[in-house]
Amino acid sequence: MNYSVLIIDDHPLFSRGLSQLIETQKDYKVTGIAKDHDEAIKMLNELSPDLAIVDLNLGQEDGLELIKDILALKPQTKILVLSMHDERYYADRALKAGAKGYIMKEEAESNVSTAINTVMQGKIYLSQAEQKRHDELALNKNSNNNSEPIDLVATLSDRQLQIFTLLGKGLGTVEIAEKLKLSIKTIDTHKENMKEKLNCESAAELRKMAIEWTKK
Repeated sequence: MNYSVLIIDDHPLFSRGLSQLIETQKDYKVTGIAKDHDEAIKMLNELSPDLAIVDLNLGQEDGLELIKDILALKPQTKILVLSMHDERYYADRALKAGAKGYIMKEEAESNVSTAINTVMQGKIYLSQAEQKRHDELALNKNSNNNSEPIDLVATLSDRQLQIFTLLGKGLGTVEIAEKLKLSIKTIDTHKENMKEKLNCESAAELRKMAIEWTKK
């Protein structure tokens, strides 16, 4: 059986390299490469791929929202996230959005192939380290262990993380409100809640933390 693959990534060199890697496997063919949300949705309608490989970092666009949009349009399409974002902060969110696997770009080529095959078999793919973390979190939850979160950023909601990331990319409150189609008041409320969660005393400290975190 041949599986069609749509790659969604805004780095052309990486996309071409990934495409070549995928096509070394006899059962897979890359039928499209999209660089942003709108192009991805257009190609999704035209190609109806079996698998979409999604990078969460599409400039100022939100990959988590794209996952939801893909599944709303083509629920049969399986999604694998291949991203530079640290899996500790994004793997859970990607799976909750509907992805079937999460792998970081720094992983070996063999792991990428394994991830693709695992997802196409209808299974969930996570790295060994992330799977171990999942198991430990489940164990702590079942034992009512109220330990502190490993990282405060992990306590942010999806929307807060989205705003936090945009802050780190240099956008101001008005720009974020326009981009996310939310009111300025709503963005300010989220920022106040984020300051409390992240122990920031001012908006400037929040922005500084966001910039430093986005560079990781």
